[in-house]
Amino acid sequence: MRILESPVKVSWLFKMAWRDSRRNRPRLFLFTSSIIMGIAALVAIYSFGHNLRQDIDKQAATLIGADLVISTNKKVSPDLQKLLDSLGNQQSKEQSFASMIYFPRNKGTRLVQIRAIEGNFPYYGTIETIPLKAAAAFRNKQQALVDKTLMLQFNSRVGDQIKVGKVTFTIVGIVNKVPGQTGIVTSIAPIVYIPLRYLEQTGLSQKGSRINYNFYYKYNKPADVEKSVKHIEPRLEKAGIDYQTVESKKRDTGRSFQDLTDFLSLVGFVALLLGCIGVASAIHIYVREKIEAIAILRCLGVTSSQAFLIYLIQIMSLGIIGAFIGAVLGTLIQQALPMVLKDLLPLEITANISWLAMLQGLALGVTISLLFALLPLIAIRNISPLNTLRLSFQEIRLFRDPLKWIVYFSILLFVTGFAYFQLNSLPLALYFTAGILATFLVLSAIAWLIRWSIHRYFPSTWSYLWRQGLANLFRPQNQTLILMVSIGLGTTLIATLFFVQDILMNRVTLSASGNQPNMVLFDIQTNQKEAIARLTRQQHLPIIQQVPIVTMRIEEINGKNALDVKKDSALATYSRALNSELRVTFRDSLTNTERITSGKWQGNVSSDGTIYISIEEGYAKRIHVDIGDKILFNVQGALIPTVVGSFREVDWNRIQTNFRVVFPKGILEDAPQFHVLVTRVPSSQASAFFQQAVVRAFPNVSIIDLDLVLNVLDDLLDKIAFIIRFMGAFSMITGLIVLIASVLISKYQRIQESVLLRTIGASRKQILMITAIEYFFLGALASATGIILSIIGSWILAKYSFETAFSPSFIPVLILFLSISALTVIIGLVNSRGILNRPPLEILRQDV
Repeated sequence: MRILESPVKVSWLFKMAWRDSRRNRPRLFLFTSSIIMGIAALVAIYSFGHNLRQDIDKQAATLIGADLVISTNKKVSPDLQKLLDSLGNQQSKEQSFASMIYFPRNKGTRLVQIRAIEGNFPYYGTIETIPLKAAAAFRNKQQALVDKTLMLQFNSRVGDQIKVGKVTFTIVGIVNKVPGQTGIVTSIAPIVYIPLRYLEQTGLSQKGSRINYNFYYKYNKPADVEKSVKHIEPRLEKAGIDYQTVESKKRDTGRSFQDLTDFLSLVGFVALLLGCIGVASAIHIYVREKIEAIAILRCLGVTSSQAFLIYLIQIMSLGIIGAFIGAVLGTLIQQALPMVLKDLLPLEITANISWLAMLQGLALGVTISLLFALLPLIAIRNISPLNTLRLSFQEIRLFRDPLKWIVYFSILLFVTGFAYFQLNSLPLALYFTAGILATFLVLSAIAWLIRWSIHRYFPSTWSYLWRQGLANLFRPQNQTLILMVSIGLGTTLIATLFFVQDILMNRVTLSASGNQPNMVLFDIQTNQKEAIARLTRQQHLPIIQQVPIVTMRIEEINGKNALDVKKDSALATYSRALNSELRVTFRDSLTNTERITSGKWQGNVSSDGTIYISIEEGYAKRIHVDIGDKILFNVQGALIPTVVGSFREVDWNRIQTNFRVVFPKGILEDAPQFHVLVTRVPSSQASAFFQQAVVRAFPNVSIIDLDLVLNVLDDLLDKIAFIIRFMGAFSMITGLIVLIASVLISKYQRIQESVLLRTIGASRKQILMITAIEYFFLGALASATGIILSIIGSWILAKYSFETAFSPSFIPVLILFLSISALTVIIGLVNSRGILNRPPLEILRQDV
């Protein structure tokens, strides 16, 4: 008899959804919490990205300190200088370069960035100093501003002196902050400001010195900036001089940090996908438990679509609640991100609430909850009133239900669309989707293979406890698939993040091991080469390398110059080479870090006068040249025609002077050049004595202490790794939530089995052992699979992206494997205590 004869109102559907959910809300909300974590991760990153873009727009002028900046690394010709002097309403000049400074009071030395300045720069923002007036006072006297890290390192104070080249300056102020400067950069090369008028007296501005020339302009009318740029751009481009405006700085800075936020958003999105898979699994089992209730509703006249809507309302309500909580949590998390990233960013980041980010999180959470909930909810359409009499429910298979195919396609389309929105590249979006899909399929296939293998080759001779625990992996209503996927994917993400950090650290620390060089002297003039070599030997230090370096530009490739490239888009592959500056060397033999891969090495100019050069193979591919191609080089106005004679493979992991282009001997000896000497110091004390000796005798020579650089890089990578692990932790926490919830659902499926075991005499210890065996195999197999996938993925990254060897450290990986396996067992045992602590009869009486 059909009781519901009138049309069902929407309010009744909501009322039924509310009533039906009463006993199941804790279980469903546990799965909703996985949605919360994914949305929290995304909203945190979205909020950070929105605030970052707003702050870049507001602070772009302070990042460059002027309306227009013109930069070059060579002296400007007199004609062009007249043009530059005619620009702007206010002007400032700056010459910056790396140099050693000397602290006479404590005899300390350090490589710094000297910025010799003239004028009132910066026009936007300020150089923050202690005392405040020091930023203006030093400009017209023999005084200097010194970065606070240097002052702390050498225990200096205002009033002390520093020696820059041949000139001694009085420290008049401590630099706390410079517009557009990050903490990491100042750690590697702290800034020292001196007046430009004293630069020539220092003796550091010599022929061959590597100096950057910056011209800063302030305009009273912003519109005049664009007019000036259009007027001078052709001449600047012809001279190889760069320029930057406030608008171009906005674009460049925004583009740089957009890559970071996009990457972190993808990591958060993976966490959200993982949570949604858990939701789909929960609802799948939830629907199976509701078969009888749904069948009764069908007997009372409820249609299949109405029954579907009742449970869809339940799930969507929980999805909305989860997305809202996640959006609020993500907004709170975002408050901490600026503090973590402050040393990596050149500007002040605010932590305002981004309502747009919260709305995006809400929309994303609801959409993805709906898509993944539809997969199991579709099965409700197949429940008929006869299921009140049947003991089982046969679900229609995927291949017979076209609606499921539509849902699967919609999920893939959504994932691809999200990835495209983040990466702004369809190929990359497809690669991301394919990678996620492949990972899921591999984990699912392994889960299926494990269940099939155990069932097919069941160890019938093992003890009863082991047989019972293994049998639980393939029995009906098992959770092998969802646990393998959730635990495996979380493990894959965390292990891969660890391996990538390990790869990066190995690249920079490899050079510091054994007898590898750890100190580099550069800007050595030709007439100083022999004297510095003698000084190095007198300090009982080895000369590992001493090579000349010549700066030049590529003028033509196969007869085509930059003007030809602009006219013909087919020549665009040459544009990168024609717009860049190269530092090359010349020698008659190869070093131990390189080998010829194509062509023939020629260390001397050929008898017919042809100059055969050798190019690093990776650089040759990037600029699209081949063996036999002709390249015309410009060495400060002198044109040198060459022919590509060979390609080299270079080991860039070794810290020594490796080059993209090597000339033969006999052609560049008289070209303007500087020299580099590479050595190794055995201790920090020896390093200090050697640096002091070099600075006193050769003040123009700069020294890089690689041990110091490695420490700074280690700190930088630690900060980046923290951010990546912070986002990866969302995936791991989500996987943990899915694990807890899946095991909890499994508890409801195993109640009757555990009760029967207790009824026939099984002890508490035996049931715990069976449970422990089942979940140990699940955790161990899933985590092992995830680690293997991460090793494969990391090896691919190391070989093809980082181009380095992959030697993973397995002790942390072993700890990760044991931790996840133990955690899975602990959660399984904790969930079993509710059954074991109560009499079997009490449990059987409950409607579970």
